[in-house]
Amino acid sequence: MFIAFHRQIVRVPEKLITDSTTPHPETIGIALLTGDPKKAIIRLSGPMIVAMLLMSTYNIVNAIWVAGLGSDALAAVGFITPLFLILVGLGVGIGAGVTSAIARRIGAGDREGATSTAVHALLITFILSVILTIPLCLLAEPLALLFGAGATAHLAAEYGTVVFAGTVLILFSNIAYSILRAEGDSKRTMYVMCASSILNMILDPILIYQMGMGISGAAWGMVISLCLVCLVLLYWFFVKKDTYIALSGRNFSFDRQKVRDILGVGLPASMEFFLMAIISIIINAMLVLVAGTDAVAVYTAGWRVVIFAIIPMAAIGTAVVSVAGAAYGARLFKKLPVIHTFSVTLGIVIAICTSLVTWLFSNQIALIFSYSPESIHLAPSIAAFLGIMCFFYPFVPPGIMSGALFQGVGKGVTSLVINVFRNLVFIALFAYLFGIVWGMGEHGVWIGLVVGDILGGTLGFIWARIYISRLIAFH
Repeated sequence: MFIAFHRQIVRVPEKLITDSTTPHPETIGIALLTGDPKKAIIRLSGPMIVAMLLMSTYNIVNAIWVAGLGSDALAAVGFITPLFLILVGLGVGIGAGVTSAIARRIGAGDREGATSTAVHALLITFILSVILTIPLCLLAEPLALLFGAGATAHLAAEYGTVVFAGTVLILFSNIAYSILRAEGDSKRTMYVMCASSILNMILDPILIYQMGMGISGAAWGMVISLCLVCLVLLYWFFVKKDTYIALSGRNFSFDRQKVRDILGVGLPASMEFFLMAIISIIINAMLVLVAGTDAVAVYTAGWRVVIFAIIPMAAIGTAVVSVAGAAYGARLFKKLPVIHTFSVTLGIVIAICTSLVTWLFSNQIALIFSYSPESIHLAPSIAAFLGIMCFFYPFVPPGIMSGALFQGVGKGVTSLVINVFRNLVFIALFAYLFGIVWGMGEHGVWIGLVVGDILGGTLGFIWARIYISRLIAFH
């Protein structure tokens, strides 16, 4: 059977073809995954760019509202950020494993296996939520103190306790997003992510200022919005039931291989976020040592802009996981160099444009985070940080796309190793050398971030090209 899609004739694996007795007909997303990889990357990443940009906009708006409470509140959020990154990293990381495992089965035409994998993913989510929630809530303040929060530890705990109470919401939403992405349905992922961000932005000023909840109001805004989003996701999967993946507990049989498939990519991907948390802790410690807690506030505000700037590249990376996974599952290995080259090139073009915009408007952006009398003194330092980060962006795509390709083909450990080099070897080392050994202070720490990123991105790109060449040569 053949399906016409955007003037491209795409052969669909036999097991993906459904008859009139099947309650869930093949979705357009499945045809997209098995078609032209360039079109698939653009079509899948487009909605994700919109959703992730809006989500990152919320993060920036959240920082703006928190900045109105003073630099101590902004720094407190910065000290909780590493822990939050670990939590989000688990959700996104396990989600990458879910996307990879499901996409590979879809590529191989195994719909039943794809559905069973999704059910196993929800089981993993529940177990992780039970294990993590109470310890994180109870240890929020001691951990903040351990990370160097000092006098701001009570504020950090006030914020962190509420955030960690929503652990199950954070994990479930990310796993649900990954299931939708795996079947090529990035539009509905966009809808719920956008709804969550918009609701969060509405709730923040109400809860923080009008209801007088202070820094905890920012955390409650996130938890409430996630709760509503999760209800919508549950409705789609279990009530409306119009997704390609038909989630159901009936006839469920535990399969260790499916868990291994998920965790084989998911745990290394989660560890990558753990590395991001570790490097955040290290950078915060260096900044406190050379310039005090105000430097952490600068880094916290400025890094949110950086995260916003690299969102389009990260969104393209999520598409690469799905498209590479489907190509690998279908044994269409010659698609992999096309996927890798196109995604890296597209990412670099976006990154250069981002660098130019950031360079031109760094002062104006800095003022957004320093509008209150308590934080106005941070503006020059934030602008300087953003100026240096302009050299960071162009080397992000090679690293992100290479890691995403390895995740897509099921080699999560390779992606993790690349990130270990990038974060713990390159970034940590050069931040230490520039900032402390060579006495350049907080500016030196920022330069170390850029140098480490350049080396890490280059290593990832070369590694991916060698892997692809060998894979094609031996098949």
